Amino acid sequence: MKKSISILLILLLVLSLPVSAFATVYFAPNQSRAVLGADLSEDQIALVYQAFGVTRGSVIELKVTNAEERLYLQGYVDPSVIGTRSISSVYVELLPSGSNMDVRTSNVNWCTPQMYMSALATAGITDARVIVAAPFEVSGTAALTGVYKAYEDMTGRPLDELAKAVSTQELTITGELASEIGSLDSTSIVNELKLMLDVTRNMSDEEIRQQIIQIAGAYNVNLTDRQINQLISLCRSLEGLDSGALKDRVEQLQGTLTKVSEAKTQVVGFVQTLQKTVSSIRSFFDRVGALFGWN
Repeated sequence: MKKSISILLILLLVLSLPVSAFATVYFAPNQSRAVLGADLSEDQIALVYQAFGVTRGSVIELKVTNAEERLYLQGYVDPSVIGTRSISSVYVELLPSGSNMDVRTSNVNWCTPQMYMSALATAGITDARVIVAAPFEVSGTAALTGVYKAYEDMTGRPLDELAKAVSTQELTITGELASEIGSLDSTSIVNELKLMLDVTRNMSDEEIRQQIIQIAGAYNVNLTDRQINQLISLCRSLEGLDSGALKDRVEQLQGTLTKVSEAKTQVVGFVQTLQKTVSSIRSFFDRVGALFGWN
């Protein structure tokens, strides 16, 4: 009798566990991937795994080649920037629905986390933790290919080829804009355009141009003709995607991008306050020194 009661209690306890508990136990091993640049040495691989914060062997490992990277970068990135070796590596972990994106970078000097988040949303990727890393500084443009590969391998579903191409186009355009107007502004302007696809698809290029100027003005940004033309080209590419699904993903992402922006503002504010404090202290001692003739 006691044995039966014990078994019954155990069954009740197991059944009362949330679904996420079972997911952690049974599905976690297949919910993450490490995709390494095919041209990394063993020492460099060790550095990349260190950046990932995971032990090699604890996660399924894939490789991405330079040829695979060129498939999506060709036409958007100068061949000299793409190079001939595959170095950028990524760790991708699927998160529960509604978790949104968590992107971090290590040794990436051109693409920012918010740029990756926005581009991945365009490709159809949401609810994932992504770490982009390299053993030395790289632009990071090739990393998207690794994320695509990891996501498709985990889900067993191929991403839309056009969406992947447009995602790469977006990343390169926001990257170029970021060098002139800042990463957050460039990403925000692009996402504003994504939310207007149902409208812009019925506009002429000149009408879209005026719309872009208006959006940029809201961010106190002046764009060059070349930058505006790039954004018009991106708009036309985005029009080939499912605007409703893309709008949903962008709206889901907006909160995360806002948090990134607020965090950056807080850090900048702290640094500025610290600089003012140091300056005030230095000024105080300068005055004391002058009073006593120490200078």
